[in-house]
Amino acid sequence: MHEGKGRGPLSPKLLTWPPKPRITPVKARHEASSGDAMAHLIPSSQPWVEKYRPKQVKDVAHQEEVVRVLANTLETSNCPHMLFYGPPGTGKTTTALAIAHQLFGPELYKSRVLELNASDDRGINVVRTKIKDFAAIAVGSGNRQGFLVNSSGYVCPPYKIIILDEADSMTEDAQNALRRTMETYSKVTRFFFICNYISRIIEPLASRCAKFRFKPLSEDVMSSRIMHICNEEGLSLDHEALTTLSSICEGDLRRAITYLQSAARLYGFSISSKELISVSGVIPQGAVQALFAACKTGEFDAANKEVSNVISEGYPVSQMLSRLFELIVSSDDISDVQKARICKRLAEADKCLVDGADEYLQLMDVASHLMRALFDMPQEMQFD
Repeated sequence: MHEGKGRGPLSPKLLTWPPKPRITPVKARHEASSGDAMAHLIPSSQPWVEKYRPKQVKDVAHQEEVVRVLANTLETSNCPHMLFYGPPGTGKTTTALAIAHQLFGPELYKSRVLELNASDDRGINVVRTKIKDFAAIAVGSGNRQGFLVNSSGYVCPPYKIIILDEADSMTEDAQNALRRTMETYSKVTRFFFICNYISRIIEPLASRCAKFRFKPLSEDVMSSRIMHICNEEGLSLDHEALTTLSSICEGDLRRAITYLQSAARLYGFSISSKELISVSGVIPQGAVQALFAACKTGEFDAANKEVSNVISEGYPVSQMLSRLFELIVSSDDISDVQKARICKRLAEADKCLVDGADEYLQLMDVASHLMRALFDMPQEMQFD
């Protein structure tokens, strides 16, 4: 122990570093109350997509055929490999998770279900190690007629489930590596493949699965679900705003719920159609009409001005092409031959954008072709 000059030995309390903060009763009460406040805030910050995700298969909206078949699967526990495909936001992942939860319950879910999506590494090495190792694990049966009975009352089957979300993003080699795994461990493992495009799943995998197609949600189904959420959250949504939300989401309920929550946070409890369009980032119909009207005048400078406006406003050109396509196809004053010429050019421009072409040049080229088609000019300019 060191001694100071002219002083006695230092107290051990003085050698403690850093010093412990003093907590007064008032500060302790304040921290406790702030902790309680945070605890109350956490549930309200939950995304509505997760908050209102159906917990049971029977609650999945607008997929009557799928629900009917899967309800029978839950009762009999006779579950094949499954392939869910269809547009995004139609309930594919929700259905797969609901089946797994209803089969195994919270007690066995973590040990019986392996879920992998596009954010996970699912190359051929993962298929040969992680997926194969999980599929090979044997599962025990219960004491009641060889089966367990979980908390939901369904018979817990003696197999595991591997859910591969966005399976169409897996490489062809990785899909081929799954073929042998599916056959070898079919007695103790079932695979659920979820994808948007069934054409990207190799045929040997698709032929081993029961296929279920998920349809885009109709406007009535989406409206009823959105109104249910509005009633639960105390939101006011008029008929025009409801129609707008259904049209811009095109059957994608997940996107509709996300837009609704974003609008509620920005604009409060009363939400209008204009506010939903602003939140969604959809190109206003007026901008599409202005570009089309400029092309109908046949003046290059007018079309160039509207194209420049679209670029300066930051609107995605790929979305503008889609909106132009809808407008042109539904137009009555354009002949079928003209529509064919325009749509061909729209498709070519869309492909160029996917390949990384300049947005301004592609939209300007589309506008030029649109003018030539509307005025029945030659498809390609002739130079002497």
